[in-house]
Amino acid sequence: MSRNAVIITGPGFQDHDVVFTYYRLLEEGWHVDVATKHADPVTGKYGVPLPMDKTAGPLISFEDLAVEDYDVVILTGGHEAPDRVRQDRDVLDFVAGMDRAGKVVAGLCHGPWIMVSAGVLKGRRACAYIGLRDDVINAGADVVDSDVIVDGNIITCSYYGYMGAFMRAVFTTAEKLGGGGERAA
Repeated sequence: MSRNAVIITGPGFQDHDVVFTYYRLLEEGWHVDVATKHADPVTGKYGVPLPMDKTAGPLISFEDLAVEDYDVVILTGGHEAPDRVRQDRDVLDFVAGMDRAGKVVAGLCHGPWIMVSAGVLKGRRACAYIGLRDDVINAGADVVDSDVIVDGNIITCSYYGYMGAFMRAVFTTAEKLGGGGERAA
């Protein structure tokens, strides 16, 4: 069964987040797209360019994101990137649609800021990086101290140092959810 994931990011992304999640997905045989505003090339805060290498496919545009195309969305951190990305209505509609479809919505470090703005954390259990903990609480989530929290199809990770556990949770949750299905309101 073909599995499809999209990593959504922007300028100033946390290089570790994008590099690790991208190559782990590929390693497990997933098709991976990377989406940026207008499919523009961007650079991470430590200089990693997107697209990352000569084998990478072209970036896709936020406007081209479609829920039916993906099993998983990964929202990476870096402070600057998620703050810019969460201001884009196409991304917020896509993330909310992925949640409604019962597909995996996974936020790493500052990535859950996008989840806050998409309105998918209300009533959910989550963990949060200290810099956005108050925002996640104010969005209606039950925030607990943890490295990684899985609540149904929602996955949060409090810091990029826990990316191994985060990606294991992404793979396990995607496998458990299979093709998704509608989330009960």
